[in-house]
Amino acid sequence: MSLLSRVFAAPAMHDMAGLVGTLRSDPAPPGKQDPSAQPPIVADARSVPPAKRTAAQVLGGPTGLGTSAARDLLPPTADHDRPTNPPAPPRAGDPVPGLYCPPAVLADPAKVAEVDRRLEAWARELTLFPPEWAGDFAGFQVGRAVVLQHPAAADLERLVVAGKLLVAENVVDDCYCEDYGGSPVGLGSRLVIAQSALDPLHTADGYQQQWHEGLGMDAPLRSYAAAIRAFRDIATPSQVTRFVHDVARLHLGYLAEGAWAQTRTTPPVWQYLVMRQFNNFRPCLSIVDAMDGYELPEPLYSQPEVQRITALACNATTLVNDLYSFTKEMAIDEHHLNLPVVIAAEEGRGLKEAYLKAVDIHNEIMHAFEDESLVLAAQNPVLARYTTGLTAWVAGNHEWHRTNTYRYTLPNYW
Repeated sequence: MSLLSRVFAAPAMHDMAGLVGTLRSDPAPPGKQDPSAQPPIVADARSVPPAKRTAAQVLGGPTGLGTSAARDLLPPTADHDRPTNPPAPPRAGDPVPGLYCPPAVLADPAKVAEVDRRLEAWARELTLFPPEWAGDFAGFQVGRAVVLQHPAAADLERLVVAGKLLVAENVVDDCYCEDYGGSPVGLGSRLVIAQSALDPLHTADGYQQQWHEGLGMDAPLRSYAAAIRAFRDIATPSQVTRFVHDVARLHLGYLAEGAWAQTRTTPPVWQYLVMRQFNNFRPCLSIVDAMDGYELPEPLYSQPEVQRITALACNATTLVNDLYSFTKEMAIDEHHLNLPVVIAAEEGRGLKEAYLKAVDIHNEIMHAFEDESLVLAAQNPVLARYTTGLTAWVAGNHEWHRTNTYRYTLPNYW
């Protein structure tokens, strides 16, 4: 199952089932602290080097610039120092034990409701979904997702645009790659036409007209074309080009996953991680500056160090998705590719041990992102704003996964 299906799939219906419906609002009023909000959970950073933090160690500890070197000087925790009583299994709404993520800014229920209302009207106008898919929008919470992910959005309209892009990516994923008519067979030909809805064809007049008319022939093409029009209205040309390039990367990841599905291949872990760096949330994260109402200039965005922290943030949050959707995916197909499955296959581990190692891999990536972001943020105020936006997206996305008990349950591995 590709990324965006993992994000939105409901237990009984794996598509955009019911973009028409009522969204469950966040229970915490604006400006109030949610008593159920979880503090960041981190491996014992006081005693274990960053590369050796383990999911079994859930004590808080310092992170950030200057702490990595200090951690490396400290001895590892001895086995006899560990708790002898096993922790209780996680309850519904608990985070993955040992998974490190900074806390999210709480979603404003009024914003969530209004974003949902506008997205529903947009979907109805484009006839994106047949009536039989109605009724399940409350379960996957698109409005709540974008409000959590973009807490510093400059205005409500930008949140709606983020929702349109997210919806459109999911429609393409489901209808071309996944459950509703999707298949790895012939996927490339479908995705290249979809890409042209974002990156327009320029050709002889007669064929140009046929292409333009062809963009209305199905819901995925209509959703992409309409979403990118909305994005062009609020973003700079450079930001639009960046997004279009990132969606092409996403499509390349879809093709890799589809090829493995066709050949029934379980790749090595490193190859799986390569695929997930393309088939991931990058189109959503790399628009954080556009959503917040400014532009990270292209010369800064193109710097290798900025590209690296962007990739680290995208990879960390994508592995969050692997971990929270694991139970549901295994119930559907025990051979479905996700990080624990490929670790288990490569290393001959059980799924429990492989899952816990996947948590450690996520944490290593997340700490690298935080440490390196602090270095860049100290160099330039605009970079500081960009890294703050990336962190907010990662945190909001984790909060969305953690609290979405309608879809996600955790394995009893603790």
